[in-house]
Amino acid sequence: MIDAAIRPELRAKYRNVFEIDAHLDRLVKRIELLSYINPLNAEKEKHRFFASKYTKEPQFKYPKVKFDAYKLNRLILSHRIDRIEDEVIRELYKEVIYFYANMVQCIETIGSKNKFYYNSLRVYGTPRERDVENARFILHFDDEPAFASMEKRHSPEDAKDYFESFAKDYAFPLKVRFSTHISADAMVSNSNQTLLIKRNARFSDNQLLTLAHHEIGIHLVTTYNGLAQPLKIFSNGLPQNVETQEGLAVLSEYMGGALTLKRLKELSYRVLASDSLSKGYGFAATFDLIHNQYKLNREEAFGITLRAHRGGGFTKDRLYLSGLSKIYKRYLKEQPMDRLLTGKVSMDYEKHIAYLQRIGLAADGLHPCLSFSKKNNTNSTLDFILNNLK
Repeated sequence: MIDAAIRPELRAKYRNVFEIDAHLDRLVKRIELLSYINPLNAEKEKHRFFASKYTKEPQFKYPKVKFDAYKLNRLILSHRIDRIEDEVIRELYKEVIYFYANMVQCIETIGSKNKFYYNSLRVYGTPRERDVENARFILHFDDEPAFASMEKRHSPEDAKDYFESFAKDYAFPLKVRFSTHISADAMVSNSNQTLLIKRNARFSDNQLLTLAHHEIGIHLVTTYNGLAQPLKIFSNGLPQNVETQEGLAVLSEYMGGALTLKRLKELSYRVLASDSLSKGYGFAATFDLIHNQYKLNREEAFGITLRAHRGGGFTKDRLYLSGLSKIYKRYLKEQPMDRLLTGKVSMDYEKHIAYLQRIGLAADGLHPCLSFSKKNNTNSTLDFILNNLK
């Protein structure tokens, strides 16, 4: 571990930083919003919604919060960051502390529609007009013809075998667990370093390749790189890290030859669903927009709508497309991605990461994203779209 290589004089010089960082880690390392935001009764409510001819608003139930939010928030905000003498580090930790406190408030208010939505806005923001225009631009393109690689014929057990084989090229362990309480077909649990696979999902060849590059190639890479850093904020996450991390993950799909127009359209629907939510429309109205106006089949339209409305209004999904646009522009300029892979970090804090590296409190990531070494995309339509995003 890099932490063991920190020189004693550095540890002494920045003793207050390490103490605050370690205490924050003990408080928040088990606090993962995605562990609480996915409804426990999604399938039941989907059937009820369909039976009502898409009129009855679903009544979702959520996992019970396993901590005292008030006490946790009080402890997070009680840190004496004035003891950090370095001004750059002190300001960084102030923003990190506010970010963690906001995240606790998000979790505490899941299921309380207005409270959760406004807490979510503080963390994830709302779609900009540029994001909506990009989404509509992508949706103007004709659908691709159906390919055999898009047929969903693989079981969760097949997916597990595929991901384990894919991960052999990476120098970290792959832990896999099946779950019935996730909205995505597969996702990484950062706190447990585990790849979760949805128990009742079916997977296509393309989807397996996409998930492998997205979840293993980026999310597990940054999970393990963050754990290897001296400061735990790299693992627990810097503010505004979602847009950067998801942008990197979708670029990994593109570079790995997995990205499709269908996938880009999925990200576009997510933006439109988040925009519908931000304009005050309920679940049924958002579903109507995606299913009846944009003609997405009802199963996928329900999933898109669920992702946006879970918890009471969750705007995280609007960040995938904007993140891809920003990261792709960076790729075109041949700017390095290395610092963005050092943990759960954000482009907004790249100068802070460089500063921490310069003074010895951060290091390069141990694990690269392997798909970034060679562009395997051969779809000229995707190139045209990405080159013309605003």
